[in-house]
Amino acid sequence: MKITFLGGGNMASALIGGLLKQGFVAADLQVVELYEAARERLQADFGVRAVAQLDAAALDCDVLVLAVKPQQMREALAPVSGQLTRQLVVSIAAGLRLADLSRWLGGYPTLVRAMPNTPALIGQGITGLVADASVSEVGREAVSRIMAAAGSSVWLENESQMDAVTALSGSGPAYVFYFIEALQAGGEALGLTAETARLLAIQTLVGASALAASSTEAPAVLRERVTSKGGTTEAALKSMTADDFSAVIQRALSAAAARGAEMGEQLGNDNA
Repeated sequence: MKITFLGGGNMASALIGGLLKQGFVAADLQVVELYEAARERLQADFGVRAVAQLDAAALDCDVLVLAVKPQQMREALAPVSGQLTRQLVVSIAAGLRLADLSRWLGGYPTLVRAMPNTPALIGQGITGLVADASVSEVGREAVSRIMAAAGSSVWLENESQMDAVTALSGSGPAYVFYFIEALQAGGEALGLTAETARLLAIQTLVGASALAASSTEAPAVLRERVTSKGGTTEAALKSMTADDFSAVIQRALSAAAARGAEMGEQLGNDNA
């Protein structure tokens, strides 16, 4: 499978590095990247062909991964429009809808939209995927294989669910970092040093997440097992419940999803 990346930023680099670890060969991977310094880095780090503009060799691929910023996508796709014949196109640009990408590609239908998150940079991400109806099962399997370079993935039933994925997992790492900040600040307020509070906060999140991932039981069951009647954990959870912590999180996700839908409209507006 030959793959060409349109854009060579952090996420593209993470995918390329992961693909090489999976056994892909550098000769089957190419990058179209405007900036010379970035091209030199990609060639030095991965040994892949990196060019400034899409040429015949770069277009001779099975999969074209769109990895430029959403605001730059329409302009970046102008040279590609009308040039595609058999390629599967995968967009990892946040917010851009399949219909808009297809229009910018001259009506080309064979598209998959992907929403990875930043842990993909260390191979621990999760990606939401949705495909145009024209994408075959073989095509879906190819995309799953590519995104496995960044972690795990989940296929959605329809594109309308992508805003929820963006709100939950796409933006989710920021919520986790915010929680770590709050835990560290709370530990410091109780007399711990900043470094000790930081270490305790991060490792608690890492360990608890690993435990939840390895368990077949619901998070609520795991939570209940830590919560002794009349104990310290119960006191903390009662405080969170009093502050309607769960509703705060749900409202935050709703706000993120609404903003995602709004951005989709804005980014796909040809008159913007």
